[in-house]
Amino acid sequence: MLVTFFLSLKKAGVPVSVREFLVLLEAMTRGLAFGSIDDFYRLSRTLLVKDEQYFDRFDRAFGAFFKELESFDDVLEALLPEDWLRSEFEKYLTEEEKNKIQSLGGLEKLIEEFKKRLEEQQKRHSGGSKWVGTGGTSPFGNAGYHPEGIRVGGEGRQGRAVKVWDKRQFRNLDGSVELGTRNVKVALKRLRAFARTGAEEELDLDDTIQSTARNAGMLDIKMIPERHNAVKVLIFIDVGGSMYPYVQSCEELFSAARSEFKHLDYFYFHNFIYDFVWKDNRRRNSEVTATWDVLHKYARDYRVIFVGDASMAPYEIASPGGNIEYFNEEAGATWMQRVAGTYDRLAWLNPTPESYWEYTQSIHMVKELVDDRMFPLTLSGLDTAMRSLAS
Repeated sequence: MLVTFFLSLKKAGVPVSVREFLVLLEAMTRGLAFGSIDDFYRLSRTLLVKDEQYFDRFDRAFGAFFKELESFDDVLEALLPEDWLRSEFEKYLTEEEKNKIQSLGGLEKLIEEFKKRLEEQQKRHSGGSKWVGTGGTSPFGNAGYHPEGIRVGGEGRQGRAVKVWDKRQFRNLDGSVELGTRNVKVALKRLRAFARTGAEEELDLDDTIQSTARNAGMLDIKMIPERHNAVKVLIFIDVGGSMYPYVQSCEELFSAARSEFKHLDYFYFHNFIYDFVWKDNRRRNSEVTATWDVLHKYARDYRVIFVGDASMAPYEIASPGGNIEYFNEEAGATWMQRVAGTYDRLAWLNPTPESYWEYTQSIHMVKELVDDRMFPLTLSGLDTAMRSLAS
């Protein structure tokens, strides 16, 4: 079984080696994880995953391998023919007919009956009410109707399945998964340059051992400054109305950035950058910072990140007076050119799905202003953006 688990990890893109697998086997023979899925999860992830960027791939592969195994025992060993799950039609049922269909009575009954019917079934079953099939009223299969069943393959339609057996559910690439704070932190770590500055708060073990040895065995503790990320980052965040659907993603990015970068500052803007920005949305009309002051205060070694959907009327970028709230004397494009001219390392993160970019003229304009350094706000997009900023 563990060989199959090892192969499933490699198939999921987790870089595991045979040597690491042998270490896991040795740990198992020594009883480090016995009789507990949770213990085995912690042990196997510690031994097999050497880079935290692969934690999510490991978690999905682990879940895909063990989730059904816990529930269906040896049922997963049975391989259903592909044509059994191919949906060719969907039976139409009236509400009265649906109400007559009775549940089998809970998950345990379903699993027991599922095993029994798999043993009986010999061929494709479509439109019926008993075996694993499609388009009917059986509690097992897909593209049909039942008040409580096990969906095997296919797409969920009724939202009533108590269990889902779909081996295709973990095939999505990491770059398109929903962002999470820990995922963002992993991506942001591409942009780092460690330095030791500030108060001496960390034990220098090597120097302590050497100094103690030179001091005839008398303990001589040596401290060094804490190691931290010395990269300087400046973030500009769009708070326009079109950004409302992406508030959660922006919050996760902002939270991760504040924990990853010691030298971080941020400002808000509305739709596009003009002659002033602000730090507190509650006081955006009374406490603002001139964009010129930002350019003069923060040195050229800062990495600049814009976060926004870049979706607006083209005149808001190209024309004086284009701002929708007040009359700006200089076009937003002029201010963006000044920012790009001041900071060599700049990136624009766009939460809008990349497939929509080609249909929005303002996105084309912004991409041109930032020298095509616009990246999607996904894990792969963040990774590429951080590599660009680090170069």
